[in-house]
This record gives sequence, C-alpha cells and structure tokens, in this order.
Amino acid sequence: MNIRPQHTTSQDGWVEGRLGRLFVRRWAPVESSPRAPIVLLHDSLGSVELWRGFPAALCKATGREVVAYDRLGFGKSDPHPRTLALDFIASEAAGDFAAVIGQLGIARFVVFGHSVGGGMAVNCAAHHGAACVALTTESAQAFVEDRTIAGLEDARALFRDPGQVDRLKRYHGDKARWVLDAWIESWLAPAFASWSLRPVLPQVDCPALVIHGVDDEYGSAVHPALIAELSGGPARLELMADTRHVPHREREAEVVAMVRAFLDTLP
Repeated sequence: MNIRPQHTTSQDGWVEGRLGRLFVRRWAPVESSPRAPIVLLHDSLGSVELWRGFPAALCKATGREVVAYDRLGFGKSDPHPRTLALDFIASEAAGDFAAVIGQLGIARFVVFGHSVGGGMAVNCAAHHGAACVALTTESAQAFVEDRTIAGLEDARALFRDPGQVDRLKRYHGDKARWVLDAWIESWLAPAFASWSLRPVLPQVDCPALVIHGVDDEYGSAVHPALIAELSGGPARLELMADTRHVPHREREAEVVAMVRAFLDTLP
C-alpha cells in the first residue's frame, strides 16, 4: 500500500488517569484514515514536547493519527503523588495507557516506545494483544546491563549541576526533581536489578520493529537482539550505525522511513 505524505493538524486535550490528569496531544492527517493510530510512549526524562517534530513527521509519512501523552508526573500531566513503584514498566499497560486508549476511543493501535517507553510498549502489546496491530521499540532496554548502570551513574554526576535540573524544569516544571529521581533511583535500586522483559516478550503476537543505535550509551546491541529473538510475533531488527540513544532525533528521516515501510501493509 502506498501512502501519500499528508499535511497534519494537532489538538491538545486531557485524559483522567488512575491518579491524576494526563496531558495528551494528537496529530491527525488532514485526510482521515481508518488505519490504526500510533501511540507514543516517551523515555525516562521525556514528555510530549520533547518528541519535538517527530510525531508530525510520522503522521505525515504514514497517513496515521499519532497520539502522545505525558505520563503521570511528567510534562504537563499532574504530579505523581507517590514514589514511582518498581513495577512501573509493566503497570503502565493496564493503568494509564489503558485509560488513554479507552477515553480516546482507540479500538486498535500501533504502539511506539522510546527507551523505557519501549519496555512499556512491549507490555502494552502483550496486555492489549487483540487491539495491538504492531509494536516498535526504539533504544529499549530489555534488562539491567552494566552499560545501563554506567550511563545512569554518568547522568547522576551530570545532574549534580543545578543548571541541568533547570533544563528539565523547562518541560516538567516543579516536577523536574521527581522526574530525575524516578529515572535514576528506580533503575539503580537493588530490587530492580533482576528486572527483565524476557517473561513478557513471548506474549507479544503482533509484528515488531526493533530499532537501536549501535553507539547507544544506555544499552548494547544485546537488548534489541533479545527483543527480536524472544518476541512472539515476526520481528525486524534495525541497528543504526553512528547513532546513540535517541535515533528519532539524531536521524529522524531514517526512523520515519523505517516505521513507514514497516507499517505500509498493516491495517
């Protein structure tokens, strides 16, 4: 199926999550399409705004609606009232992700997750198997690797600089410190060391596109290889040379083209 690139429009709104309101932005092709929308799950420091131009480019190239939301505690969504529970990667699927697709009336979807959002996307594809048309992971971690720990330790040292925390405040406001702690302290917690996607990957039945930068500072190529190998549906692995942890920002056009080709024949 050939999709003609389209102009897009965007609309902001809110969804009631389990513990607070969630900010949602939707990009829609001018010509409406019955194809399943793409739902984006951001990384550990991410937000709707930090996807920048990628959602609009993805919408334009695929002809599909694209939906992104700020997870609770991030971006414009309400503050999280608690410390992030260590099952946060798995629990998003039955929690706020379910609230978003339910309240927006999304019966079928494609899920795309970056970094920790990729792990959440795997869980969403498994938990909502009948509704998930396809899965894309980008820079996803499949387990806690030494390289992941080293990257987090470097980040913790970097964010001792108050100026770095101030940069986060541009996107998360007064929630910036919570966001930072939710990332670093969760992943470095001794109780989190045994976390892995291995048990859930075989429950993914839909086609999967697994994207990873060869120079990713938070995870080696073992992660995408494992995701592709253990995923229960057909999987396509794309390793990107000279690319670090954010391929959709570093090589946006290439990532958009990969996703477009992957989804071309899917409903």
